Amino acid sequence: MKVAVVGATGMVGEVMLQVLAERNFPVTELIPVASEKSVGKEITWKGNTYKVVGLETAVGMRPDIALFSAGGQTSLDWAPKFAAVGTTVIDNSSAWRMDPTKKLIVPEINASELTKEDKIIANPNCSTIQMVMVLAPLHKKYQIKRVIVSTYQSITGTGVKAVQQLENEYAGIQGEMAYKYPIHRNAIPQCDSFEANGYTKEEMKLVNETQKIIGDKSIAVTATAIRIPVVGGHSETVNIEFANDYDLAEVRDLLHHTDGVVVQDNNDTYTYPMPLFAQGKDEVFVGRIRRDESQPNSINMWIVADNLRKGAATNTIQIAEYLVANKLV
Repeated sequence: MKVAVVGATGMVGEVMLQVLAERNFPVTELIPVASEKSVGKEITWKGNTYKVVGLETAVGMRPDIALFSAGGQTSLDWAPKFAAVGTTVIDNSSAWRMDPTKKLIVPEINASELTKEDKIIANPNCSTIQMVMVLAPLHKKYQIKRVIVSTYQSITGTGVKAVQQLENEYAGIQGEMAYKYPIHRNAIPQCDSFEANGYTKEEMKLVNETQKIIGDKSIAVTATAIRIPVVGGHSETVNIEFANDYDLAEVRDLLHHTDGVVVQDNNDTYTYPMPLFAQGKDEVFVGRIRRDESQPNSINMWIVADNLRKGAATNTIQIAEYLVANKLV
């Protein structure tokens, strides 16, 4: 299995390499790929040294699978070139997510949609993945009418530059700014750029991607996305209105038996999910599960996950694992 990691020197690319090693993905030849300025650099993976190559070279090597995390424009320009030589591309950018001809996959929910013909597969947005992991089983059981979500997103979602900004601000050093404002001791109510409707791109991803993954356009979603000075992962407060009433104990039990979801919900022991403890883990953590007493058939919960792992790298590699296991590559 010849595997290319496009964006291998970036924050998500590095986690992809780590997850490939941890999960013993069947790599016989690794092809680390990055932009021209990184070509020739060396990376170490599983005790071996590899030279970073450019995109043109990587296409010529005809990998079986290419894991992309190099930004939307790179994906738009290069994913079709890889697909044309028979490579299956799993793309972590927003480039293909809402393309009606491309599948948007969270393996635990909709991997069964994949076929051999799918040569470009989209990996959803990090904040969407963790939310739909919880929503999907609940929708099946109680039918979701509406979701109100506020996100509290890690600076790692912005990248290395944002992590550097926070570290500089901690240390009182003037440096390059990833955001328009300080992030230390602050909360910035803007993730990504604004759209004409007053929502940010990140907020609209939560709306559109949720409907596509669950396969139900009738689910109404409204979102507010906030950047906070946290490194470990994204957190979300989620209010869900169902068409049907529910039993709280049954909801907890249903989520407890959902693959990839961990319920941490005990007020007596102060047990609830936190990004500090989600960091480095692949599961989605859910807690503070309680009835919304202001509205019939409604529930509140708190969802946390490591945005670089299940929100990006792990989900991408789980898609690749599904393709291999089902002989689709």
